Amino acid sequence: MRVSNAVPETFDTLITGAIVVGADTQSAGQVGIVDGHVAALLDPRETAVARTVIAADGCILLPGLVDAHAHLREPGLTHKEDFSSGTHAAALGGVTTVLDMPTDDPWTATDAQLSDKMALARRRIHVDVGFQAVVSHDLERIAPLHGLAPVSFELFTADVPQQFLFASMDEAVNALKRFSGLDTLVGISPGDQSLLMGSAQRHRTGGITAFLESRPVLAEAIGISRALLASAATGTRIHVRQINSALGVETWRRLRGMADASVETTPQNLFFTAQDYASHGAGLKGSPPLRDKADVAALRDALAAGQIDIIATDHAPHEAVEKAARYATFAEIPGGMPGLQTLLQAMLKLVDEGLIGFRDIARMCAQNPAERFGLGRRKGRIAPGHDADILVVDPRQASDINNADQVSKAGYTPFDGWRVPGRLTRVLLRGEEIMRDGRLVANGKGLVVTRER
Repeated sequence: MRVSNAVPETFDTLITGAIVVGADTQSAGQVGIVDGHVAALLDPRETAVARTVIAADGCILLPGLVDAHAHLREPGLTHKEDFSSGTHAAALGGVTTVLDMPTDDPWTATDAQLSDKMALARRRIHVDVGFQAVVSHDLERIAPLHGLAPVSFELFTADVPQQFLFASMDEAVNALKRFSGLDTLVGISPGDQSLLMGSAQRHRTGGITAFLESRPVLAEAIGISRALLASAATGTRIHVRQINSALGVETWRRLRGMADASVETTPQNLFFTAQDYASHGAGLKGSPPLRDKADVAALRDALAAGQIDIIATDHAPHEAVEKAARYATFAEIPGGMPGLQTLLQAMLKLVDEGLIGFRDIARMCAQNPAERFGLGRRKGRIAPGHDADILVVDPRQASDINNADQVSKAGYTPFDGWRVPGRLTRVLLRGEEIMRDGRLVANGKGLVVTRER
């Protein structure tokens, strides 16, 4: 291994003794870093000089993870999470770039709101953060928002306030036409508002069963098919959010070739089923709801077959008192759970199970989200010219997941009590160590990142 244009005489940092992992490669090598960027990948026998040497003998080097679906809750919802607490959790979990969704208070729907949000985050984030903007019915807002280079626009087809709801195919297609020719990505959360409303009228009891029936697998499949057909008709690049059913997977498999589209799922959808609501209750409540064992099996098969492009967390924390409060219906329980701090550990669990390998982590959690969301020239790979966002993982150690260790304001994790083979020992952000042995060692080093032009 020797990859670089010109090897400098002295590196700022040299990482030695490790296996360097990418989406397509996995081999022994050394990583030389200069000015926050990967300057060279060297053969392990090659001699090099560096001001700082990190001996990573026997360890795995992964590119810093890029979480394409997270809710940092700022502005307006900082009792649930804020930029500092959320990116602290990300740093401890090996997520060096967080792509923040626009569903705060207010929703990020105008260029002024996006600009204010970017300014609010600066100097308060511990990892890099890119921002996503929401599509509202005022389609004239798209152009000025696009000028600020958000990493994506988000279009919702169900279960959101009316001003952001595109319930019909006509509304969705008309909105997507505005993105034709624009170098951007539109995230679409698949659903069907008519099924949700019809179920709400039929089921008044408001229990878990009613919640599941209000958001059936059919709604997901309809949402996926509409998204792909609308993308094909308008030439818009799309990303389908968080699928988790056998019918949704089959719909995606059959239609994905029609459009420039990618798809994601989340770790919780790969490990939990609707039957787990009985033991976990509000802690697992989110949207889409968890599915049956057969759906989880189909999703896992799709993951192993390389049919899932991105694993993201849908990190959506709430205060413990909010989750624990009494509600008239299960649907009213605030939806979402934390995930940034446990993304890598959940992926390592899948590696241990033999479902995926380390290269799959690099592909689905780093390279694919970076490239899809317009950050691929600097994020997602350990390669010359890219930001030196690097994770050092010791596969000989194990790590425990405990509620007590979670730094998100939610204060819990659905994976509490798990022991995972592999331990994240260091996290580098642009060549600077920000986490070591489970502790944040550098504060406020994150930058606001925008879509590459």
